[in-house]
Amino acid sequence: MNSNANCDYCLNFVYNDDYDYYECEINLDEDEMVKFLRNSFDNCPHFQFNDEYKIVRKQN
Repeated sequence: MNSNANCDYCLNFVYNDDYDYYECEINLDEDEMVKFLRNSFDNCPHFQFNDEYKIVRKQN
């Protein structure tokens, strides 16, 4: 797990078609939400790298 990674590469950062923007699907507490909204969410404990090819590597 890379806890210093950008939210753009996180599996939990998904596009919301209804509102036309990306959002974090994790239920953040108040302090975490402030950091997220300020784009200063370093060392996120919920980060999961969105690796589309992970399954393919396991098959090979």
